[in-house]
Amino acid sequence: MTTQIAVLAHNEQRRIALCLDSLPLGEAGVAVAAVVNGSSDATADLVRGYADRGVRLVEYAQGGKARSWNRFMLDEAPEAASYVFVDGDAQLLPGTVQGLVRCLRDNPHANAAAGMPRNGRRAAHYRQMLAEEHGLFGDCYALSGGFASRLRASGIRLPEDLVGDDSLIAALANNDLGRDADRREDAVVPCDTGGFLCEPTALTPRGLTLQARRMVNYSVRHFQNRIISALMQTEGPGALPQRMAELYPEWLPRLRPRLSPLWFEFDRRALARMRAAA
Repeated sequence: MTTQIAVLAHNEQRRIALCLDSLPLGEAGVAVAAVVNGSSDATADLVRGYADRGVRLVEYAQGGKARSWNRFMLDEAPEAASYVFVDGDAQLLPGTVQGLVRCLRDNPHANAAAGMPRNGRRAAHYRQMLAEEHGLFGDCYALSGGFASRLRASGIRLPEDLVGDDSLIAALANNDLGRDADRREDAVVPCDTGGFLCEPTALTPRGLTLQARRMVNYSVRHFQNRIISALMQTEGPGALPQRMAELYPEWLPRLRPRLSPLWFEFDRRALARMRAAA
């Protein structure tokens, strides 16, 4: 059976070539699909240029990473022994895909394997956190074929408006698709082979504007994770809504910006966005 790589990309024309060139294109037993969703730039056209190197373009007009993840992974992806997910702006170091596959093979009870960040001033901290907390970064991780099959059969889907899908996927993997009480410490394993590089924030007006937008997204993710954590502790993933916004009217009265100079304003903007979506 093959390893299926899925590259999820939205408006990544600046980085998509670096990402694809870092993959083991043409390697026996490895299939690559670039899932381009809701893009208005040249990302899809650039991906088409890799067709002769074995990259299959999967293009969705509607954007949203979680929505596209559901559609590709749960509805359309071919059966595979393992699935490796890569963000379209990430660049993998040599051996990363092979290392993730080997981690799953060497840990047959594992549902997922985490790729490691290799640049940025807090990279070492994040590597330690992933190892200790059995987490995943959306930039690069792998799921076993067996876990993917059980996920499809369960009917569980990511909420379509979810920000930071990796946290929920890690929880589903750690909990064997159950509640937090079902958590297993060997279900998500860190992989030290290779890793991924991210583009550092550019200290330019455009770069700082993009970073501010990311920070608001991180705040939305923070509040969504609070809601999901409550569900995972009680009813379990079967209670996940189609859209997180369905739960906002119940939760917004309980949510407040964090009293932190770093987060207060971003949290305030995030809560305003969530009120508008409710």
